[in-house]
Amino acid sequence: MHADIMRVTRAIEDRSQDLRDEFLGDIDAMRQSAPDRKQLSCGNLAHGMAACSSDDKTVIKMMDSANIAIVTAHNDMLSAHEPYKDYPDRIKAAARRVGSTAQIAGGVPAMCDGVTQGQSGMELSLFSRDIIAQATAVSLSHQMFDAALLLGVCDKIIPGLLIGALQFGHLPVMTVPAGPMTSGLPNKEKVRIRQLFAEGKIGREELLEAESASYHSPGTCTFYGTANSNQVMVEAMGLQLPGSSFVNPGTRLRDALTDFAAEHITRITAKCRDYRPMAHVVDARALVNALVALLASGGSTNHCIHLIAIARAAGYRMTWSDFDAISEVTPLIARVYPSGSADVNHFHAAGGTGTLFKALLDEGLMHGDANTCFGQDFSDFCQEPSLMNGEITWQPVAAESLDPEILTTPRRPFAPNGGVKLLQGNLGRSVIKTSAVQSE
Repeated sequence: MHADIMRVTRAIEDRSQDLRDEFLGDIDAMRQSAPDRKQLSCGNLAHGMAACSSDDKTVIKMMDSANIAIVTAHNDMLSAHEPYKDYPDRIKAAARRVGSTAQIAGGVPAMCDGVTQGQSGMELSLFSRDIIAQATAVSLSHQMFDAALLLGVCDKIIPGLLIGALQFGHLPVMTVPAGPMTSGLPNKEKVRIRQLFAEGKIGREELLEAESASYHSPGTCTFYGTANSNQVMVEAMGLQLPGSSFVNPGTRLRDALTDFAAEHITRITAKCRDYRPMAHVVDARALVNALVALLASGGSTNHCIHLIAIARAAGYRMTWSDFDAISEVTPLIARVYPSGSADVNHFHAAGGTGTLFKALLDEGLMHGDANTCFGQDFSDFCQEPSLMNGEITWQPVAAESLDPEILTTPRRPFAPNGGVKLLQGNLGRSVIKTSAVQSE
């Protein structure tokens, strides 16, 4: 391991010891009362499964199989979340195939910054993260569940889901992505059209046509903003299946990954030998891995707020000074719009998250021994999924990027330092996304 990465990790652990001990004490106390459904009165349990099929009721009453909570951020105004409309039925069917059950535990609000940017609705954006966290906690508060699948992608949604779910950290938790829309209007052309509009050379109709060609179908917007940075973050934290972040919606592989997640989480509950509670996955190593991955890929500066809040929910005090120290030793090895012209589909084709993680692990910049929801540990996240005879298989990623103009190595970085720089002065502190600043 890189000495500076270890130093920052240990500093986070040391300054957070009291907070982390308190958090784990609360989580262990919650676990001692599990399995939760056995603590419910007959009336409580009857209410909880009243709407289930007779077969699901039988399984739930037996108490020896997993009942999975689905917390969904579906709505069909938000393109990134529209694909989630079919996920609950797919997850329930997959759970039944392995003798378990799943229920929609609750829904959370999901707003699109792309819609509200520059409008009065934007004033609610950051506040919505805390509402989402509360809604997630409410969803998991019914003591009916052995694990949870979180359906969310965008800016404030994933941080809110994680913060809320950590209040029930005795449960295994996985995030399930929807994937990015296919590539539309090339980013260079989009920038050109916007410039023409700003200069008054084209009208609103032409601008809207170009924007609609860019944001054109269900799935996440393809630029590397907060939504797609969220996907890299949760995968780096070991909470999402390796290589699953940027598989397009509506594909056989996307559907198979969702099925696999639903089946896999039933195997890591407290009812199984391979119990993996969220509280033990989200530790200092996972938080540092997330930070390194974001810095190396030029991820969103919004995580200077969100990752600190997620860390606090897991019992850690993380600071901007940690961001700055790690950024100093983390090279920028990905160029994805707005830091380059490629979009996340091009990044995925170049090798994606698995190749990014492998390059960083090989240089000792990520914790390969970090706990994860899948595999032995984080070292198993240098893989990519594929379909073989209709079944998911994971293969090691290519030894090198398939497009070094988009994804390179720490030995040949686009910049020697990560994508964020801490600025300090007599007015206070701020951060700047250096990866998006053009060289002079």
